[in-house]
Amino acid sequence: MGSRKLFLIASALVVILMGGLFATALVLASQPGNRPKVGDVAPDFSLNLYKDYQAGFGDTVKLSDLKGKVVIINFWASWCEPCRDEAPDLENVWRKYRDRGLVVIGIDELDTEVAAIRYLQSFGISYPNGLDFQQRIGKNQYRITGQPETFIVDKTGVIRYVYIQPLSSQVLNDVVGKLISE
Repeated sequence: MGSRKLFLIASALVVILMGGLFATALVLASQPGNRPKVGDVAPDFSLNLYKDYQAGFGDTVKLSDLKGKVVIINFWASWCEPCRDEAPDLENVWRKYRDRGLVVIGIDELDTEVAAIRYLQSFGISYPNGLDFQQRIGKNQYRITGQPETFIVDKTGVIRYVYIQPLSSQVLNDVVGKLISE
């Protein structure tokens, strides 16, 4: 084999290898492991709220408008059984701490409005909730992997806790009580 052929083969292999590395980097960049984590500033978003689930915020709630408050961002779906387990606890912590600077935002994923409203009514939910249309918040900004997932943001807008599981009343009260008192 001539040196020219070896050079062409080696060049082709380098191009293929570089293309593979580039493709791998693109895939890794879109993976959940690159989602916002504890210590990061929470990605800002604006959520259109369900009509009867605005809790005095109007038609939309914008995360950056909530600086100075502790914010629980909870991704849920009406068909999600673990979401049903934590729904009463989220409502209870909201009622307990809302007058002390807590905001709970429910972000409904992969759902219909009819099913979501039925779910919210069945648990007596009163905190702001809305549908994440086309998953622009959950998938694109927070890169969630399923429901329920919860991000708890401190008064400065920094993510302090991330939970990829249903939350218990004990955990919610401990975490929120600590952050409210800071």
